Amino acid sequence: MDEQKYGISEYHNTEEIYKRLNVLVKQPLRPVKRERMKDFLDYFENCCKRSKQLTDEAKKYIPGGVQHNLAFNYPFPIAVEKAQGAHMWDADGNQYIDFLQAGGPTILGSNYAPVREKIFELLQTCGPVTGLFHEYELKLAQLINRFMPNIEMFRMLGSGTEGVMAAIRAARAYTHKKYVIKVGGAYHGWSDQMVYGLHVPGTGRFEATGIPRGASGATREFFPNSLGALKRQLIFNRLRGGTAAVIVEPVGPESGTRPVPFDFNQKVRKLCDEFGALLIFDEVVTGFRLGMGGAQGFFGVKPDLTVFGKCITGGYPMAGGVGGRADVVMRFAAGIGGKSGERAYIGGTLSANPLSCVAGYHALLEMERTNAAVIAGKAGDRLTKGLQTIIEKYDLPFVAYNQGSIVHLETSGVMLLDFRNPLKMLKELKPRKHMIEEMGAAYMSQGLITLAGSRMYTSLADTDEVIDEALRKFEIVLEACV
Repeated sequence: MDEQKYGISEYHNTEEIYKRLNVLVKQPLRPVKRERMKDFLDYFENCCKRSKQLTDEAKKYIPGGVQHNLAFNYPFPIAVEKAQGAHMWDADGNQYIDFLQAGGPTILGSNYAPVREKIFELLQTCGPVTGLFHEYELKLAQLINRFMPNIEMFRMLGSGTEGVMAAIRAARAYTHKKYVIKVGGAYHGWSDQMVYGLHVPGTGRFEATGIPRGASGATREFFPNSLGALKRQLIFNRLRGGTAAVIVEPVGPESGTRPVPFDFNQKVRKLCDEFGALLIFDEVVTGFRLGMGGAQGFFGVKPDLTVFGKCITGGYPMAGGVGGRADVVMRFAAGIGGKSGERAYIGGTLSANPLSCVAGYHALLEMERTNAAVIAGKAGDRLTKGLQTIIEKYDLPFVAYNQGSIVHLETSGVMLLDFRNPLKMLKELKPRKHMIEEMGAAYMSQGLITLAGSRMYTSLADTDEVIDEALRKFEIVLEACV
């Protein structure tokens, strides 16, 4: 690992973070004081009238009135009209510092002009989709291989969810085994087989409404950081035919909300080798955000397969995919090189469309040219250090830590609940969830857009001035919890 190439300047003390997180979960909630919360919520009624009008009307035609899992819905969603660099503007003209960054892929910042110009050039001649091969499919695959040599071959798809589906299918076709093991609480998209142990470890099929039991019958989970539990599951699966793959988010479930020790992935790699299972890295968030070599480069671990999302296009749509060992990825060969009986079928009319491939090629080159991951990581360090200072200033039990440009601010601890203590979870899940909704709304009232009120993604656009302004806004909210 060459730290100059990666956005994590110093890997966190995972044990110390868990000590602080456990203290947070054991303490009574420290929400925003009621009178202050009323002031924060008044912002939405007084300053976001157009957003409310639009989303109220949307409820007549769209389930729940909003279609994005990342949208913050309390007290109601805001409607965004403009995004540029480090900022967003809503339909009422209010400006926000954007720490959502489309859920992580826009490492260059929103609507990055040099990439946008390349998209305009393409649209003048080719259009967004043809259904046939385009040169930039090759150029993008070659570029990904240059940054991540473990990606010997790459198949582009339409989303991270599709990438996970394809990776699992390839693993089963290659190993002739059926079981897949994930970390409880991890998010690997919304395919039938992965809506298992979703968000909260130990919940199994809790979120599997509408999914036949057989669809997730070969999926298993183990509690975060429990290598012993993983090994026991691998042994058990071996008695029933074996494990095709173990899939992990390399910085921890839900992109590091439950952080892993530095050597965790290396130990998972060894277990996979011992039991003949493939190792799948879900780099939907970490790919290129930690550095051009991804989490696999930072941790020095070679996964067999790697899943990507919109990070491979700098946030442009219809983008995702899976890459890795040539002998495994060749299971996807479409028309050329595929062997009868060995091909794992995948499709997608919009996969590898010219628009996404051109966006990806130029976005990755710009990330390399600007050293975006390192600069975004320094912004994440500055934000985290400032949040820690505010927490200490007001003697709050909250916890701030980061993996470079992935910044966590845990105030309610709702994501730390699990079924090892089911009574506590069932009792506290709803109030802790509501507290984080209130925190997110309070941040937004001050001009801060976060992911679910507890995670922030910094970008190349986050200058020292932007971070310092954000910290002043965060302090207004955190001081209101005293």
